[in-house]
Amino acid sequence: MNILIMGGTQFLGRHITQTALNNGHTVTLFNRGKTNQDLFPTVTKLKGDRAAGDLTALEGTSWDAVIDVSAYYPRAVRELLETVETQHFTLISTISTYASEATLNQDETAPLSDPITDTEEITGATYGGLKVACENVCHALAADKTLFVRSGLIAGPDDHTDRFSYWPWRAAQGGWMIAAGDPSTAFQIVDVRDEAEWILRQIEAQATGAFNVTGKPILLEKIIETTAELTNQDTRPLWLSHADCEAHDIRPWVDLPLWVPGDATKGLHTFNIDKALAAGLTFRPLETTIADTLAYLNNRPDSKLVTGLDPEKERLVLAKLL
Repeated sequence: MNILIMGGTQFLGRHITQTALNNGHTVTLFNRGKTNQDLFPTVTKLKGDRAAGDLTALEGTSWDAVIDVSAYYPRAVRELLETVETQHFTLISTISTYASEATLNQDETAPLSDPITDTEEITGATYGGLKVACENVCHALAADKTLFVRSGLIAGPDDHTDRFSYWPWRAAQGGWMIAAGDPSTAFQIVDVRDEAEWILRQIEAQATGAFNVTGKPILLEKIIETTAELTNQDTRPLWLSHADCEAHDIRPWVDLPLWVPGDATKGLHTFNIDKALAAGLTFRPLETTIADTLAYLNNRPDSKLVTGLDPEKERLVLAKLL
């Protein structure tokens, strides 16, 4: 297949590109040419800035499949679909499109948030509604040929967000570490390579419609224990309550990524993925994801994580509590 990938050089896009090449497809990338441009030297790369409405390099082009990894607001999706011709279109959407974060076991028929069309500013408050608006554009212009990938939290090598990476990184340091909630706290994550491979299989099968694409809930305790075993460390998590964290100014999600306490968000890690599983979604062992994540972190030029509890702050809090 002749595939156009919008973006294609960062995290999920990077692994989609590699998987497409591994599967023997011809790939063209369209992006601004600013991120990881040394990747994929044999691939055709077209430059443009869709944020500025510059799709000149795509005018008059036709593709077997287009994968839009970098769509964050509806104008960008509309302009792309009006510029190129394609037999199949994939929109990388998000589970943040759902109206409720409190409802458990939501499948693809659950109510969505109201679409946001009056701003292109991407924030925690607008992200989900903007993605709903992106989906609506696809329904209007390409409903019969669009695959909607409602992605969850992605883990694995090349993750520039460090949301999952923080936990194996910290557990690999050994000693006492701060964790939140209780050992039964579970996160729903999917290895980036499992998601990329599933997406390519769906495109090859010309699948359409919406799919929740994330993982089965994994206990945070299991992530920590598995990392300790892999790295031969004596890692001892100190489980703090939400009140304890507040007392020591330890912030959910920012200092302890993925953890969001309270009933209002209790559905964040319980999305129903039966439809994706039936369509062939598979998961590699947690040990593989952790080991490859640590290898990536150890070889990354900038070793400082962009999220997670500051080591000095953690040391001070542990000194008070132990």
